[in-house]
Order: sequence, then C-alpha cells, then structure tokens
Amino acid sequence: MAESNLGYTLKQLAEMVGGELEGPEDFLITRPVPAHSDDPSGVTFAESEKYLGKALAGSVGAVIVPAETGSSLKPLIRVASPRLAFGMVLHAFAKPMPARGIDPTAVVSDSANVDPTASIGAYAVVEDGATIGAGTNILAHAYIGPDCHVGANCMIFSHVTLVQDVQVGEGCRIHAGAVLGADGFGFYWDGSRQQKVPQVGGVIVGKNVEIGAHTCIDRATCGDTIIQDGVKLDNLVQIGHNTVVGSHTVMAAQVGTSGSVTIGEKNVFGGQAALSDHVTTGDNMIFGGRSGVIGDMDQPGEYFGLPPVPLSTAMRVMALQARLPELYKRMREMERQIEELKNGS
Repeated sequence: MAESNLGYTLKQLAEMVGGELEGPEDFLITRPVPAHSDDPSGVTFAESEKYLGKALAGSVGAVIVPAETGSSLKPLIRVASPRLAFGMVLHAFAKPMPARGIDPTAVVSDSANVDPTASIGAYAVVEDGATIGAGTNILAHAYIGPDCHVGANCMIFSHVTLVQDVQVGEGCRIHAGAVLGADGFGFYWDGSRQQKVPQVGGVIVGKNVEIGAHTCIDRATCGDTIIQDGVKLDNLVQIGHNTVVGSHTVMAAQVGTSGSVTIGEKNVFGGQAALSDHVTTGDNMIFGGRSGVIGDMDQPGEYFGLPPVPLSTAMRVMALQARLPELYKRMREMERQIEELKNGS
C-alpha cells in the first residue's frame, strides 16, 4: 500500500474501506477533502443527495457514496456507511506526531518510570514518582507532575499540564494546553475573608478518553474527580472537583460542571451547557447548547433550556416567544374592550 504522504490508488482505498469501486483502479488520491472541493486529486464522501450533488458538480477526484447510488461519470466507491468509510480514509492520511525517544532537553526525574518505548519531547518535564506507559508520546513543553501516571499508547500534546496525582488510562489523547489536577474551586467565608479549602484529591481518567485543548479538570477536594472510559471532551470544557463523568459521554465546547456533579453514561451536552453543583443526570440523555441543569434528571431523552424541558416542549416555547409582542398587543386590546363593556360604553 502506498505511503500516506504520497497517496493511495482508488483500488487501495476501495479495499481499505471494503467498498465497490466504479472508476479507474490506478487513479491516485492524495488527500481527503470536503464535498464542495474542486481538488481533482481529493476524495470526499456524501451521505445525502444534497452533498452528493455538491460533490458531483465540482471537480473532486472521487466520492464515497451509499451502496445504492447510481452510476456517475465521476469515480465512486460504494459502501454501506460513507461516513464510517471516510473516517477510515482520514485515519489513513493522518500524519504522525514526532516520536524520538527522550529528547536531551527533557527533564525526567530519576524516580520517574518511563517505558523504553515512550517518547518525551523537547523541554518536557516528568516529575518524581511519575510513570509513562509503553508507546506513549509526550510532546514538547508538557508537564507531568509528581505521582502522575500516563498509561500505554497515549498522546499528550504540547503544554499539557498534569499537576499532581493524575491517573490517565491507556489510549488517551490530551490536547494542547489542557490542565488536569489543578485545585478545585473551594473557599469558605470566615466572617472577614475567603479562606481556601485545601484540595488534596486526585483525577482519574479512564481508557480511550479524548480531552480538548485548554480543557480543565480539577482535582478533588478529597477522593477523585473521575472521567470514565470513552468520554470525549471538546476544547474549553470545565470539569469541577469531585465530578464523575459517565462512560462515553460527549461534551461540546465551553460546557461547564460545578463541583460534585454525577453525569450518567452516554450523555451528550451541546456547547455552553452547564450543570449546578451536586446534580445528577441519568444515562442516555441529550442536552442542547446553553441548557442549564439545576436539579437531578434521570429520564433518557432530548432536553433543552433553563431548566431543561423535553425538546419538543422547548421548541414550542421558542415558537411562542417570537409571537409574544403580537400576543401582548392582542391581550391589551381585549382588556380595553372588557373595560369598555364594564363601563357601559
């Protein structure tokens, strides 16, 4: 198979995704592209007629399409799931990050345990008692604090900070600028000023978790803040101390949780959704962007608003809001007419 920096023939791509090729087998594809691209060496995908029309109208080199799609002058690869197949193509074209063993400028404590197959980039720091698993890549300027553990086959990007007592499971990706294990937001009023509550707990991150750039996960006051297996956090997400995020939950950018929140499995949170302290959500719940969870909720379904209500109700409320000026005007007119009738006018 061709190297990803040189490209793949259509035959190779079809074999890679398990698809049926209609087009020249030796046609070289050098990059994946959006459906509207005019790149004659690019490949895209189309699940709907809308995007298929865009792809066929342009000069993109080839299109991955549903199996039932008809013939075209443009090369096609027919598959059961174009999105899944395109994901496989994206993986094939992904460029690996540098991994060169331990860089001479890295600072690694004598008491740290770094697997011989791990890579530590330039100016990265690995502190006392830390462990780095097999095949893990710590990029330049990352900081792995005391007694932190990073499992096997993880990617820790530049300027990530694991402050202290952070446990990261295998297969995780933590993007640039993320901070795990900073103090939780704990203070109390002593009558004259805010006193800090010591934060002495840790952070536990499960397997195959992805944490976006500049996301912050606070250490627990005591015990642990827990991110379970398969969780995906976007950029700029804030997870408060002692929060538990259930497995395979997804959070879009700027979602924030207060302290001691418990989130069920397979939840989805749209951008800027927020959760008050100590609330609990059940499994299989979806919250639209900017929703505010202020009390416990446990029924699976789609919700939106502050407080969240079922999505169908929320959409009706939003439609009515647009008519409020008209309804208010009609109400005032009815009040005027009633007053006239009462006064015998």
